[in-house]
Amino acid sequence: MPYVTTADGTQIHYTDWGTGQPVILSHGWPLSSDAWAVELKLLADNGYRAIAHDRRGHGKSSGPWEGNDMDTYAADLNALVEHLDLHDIVLVGHSTGGGEVVRYAAQYGAGRVAKVFTAGAVPPIMVKSESNPDGTPIEAFDGLRASVLADRSQFYEELATPFYGANRDGATVSQGLIDDFWRQGMNVNIKAAYDCIKAFSESDFTEDLKALDVPIFIAQGDDDQIVPVADAAEKSIKLVKNGTLKLYKGAPHGIAGAYQQELDQDILAFIKS
Repeated sequence: MPYVTTADGTQIHYTDWGTGQPVILSHGWPLSSDAWAVELKLLADNGYRAIAHDRRGHGKSSGPWEGNDMDTYAADLNALVEHLDLHDIVLVGHSTGGGEVVRYAAQYGAGRVAKVFTAGAVPPIMVKSESNPDGTPIEAFDGLRASVLADRSQFYEELATPFYGANRDGATVSQGLIDDFWRQGMNVNIKAAYDCIKAFSESDFTEDLKALDVPIFIAQGDDDQIVPVADAAEKSIKLVKNGTLKLYKGAPHGIAGAYQQELDQDILAFIKS
């Protein structure tokens, strides 16, 4: 089972399939690289080297007490890239992973990163403040933290419903998908799950987005109930130099069903473009 050891001794687990141009996929919270299983196979089948890692404290990676912050996540990704000596990379990030790949590309990606693709990503910044009056109030994130501490098992079961839009009329979200969301969530250690809420909600990616000099495709469902589209994709596209914005009608935050099928074809097309 492949791991890379970071500067602080954390072991980051990763999957590495196929050959060709490398595509690195970064998962959302509270998931793991398992969330990219379909995309890993799809990319490898289409002639790419598909790589997905478990963020520290998530999935099969080790979970130290420290380092559950966006700067360290980006540094961990850099350790993986250097370990595999990757170049001409396409980065794909969902939700929290979208923030991770944007920060990595801005701070470490020069000469290595060719393109960036985000889906339902948290940039530029989620939390409400004087400088971001349209953001989500801090009390909402405090509520997430309280739920993780109180009964995270029940919380993850309930969170899966809005995450995948199962509460919408006509939704066809399977119980299996909800169960798998719960399974991945329960594999995140409680410290990492708790700390990551601050990382994804309070990290400011404004300067990272401005610094990107490679093409970026910014994708988001227009019915995202987790990351408000008006405060995420629609703001991010205004900050990047070479961006494409696509909103998916009726699509939720979680990547599944018809949304996943369309998104995956867009990922392949963007890589080839």
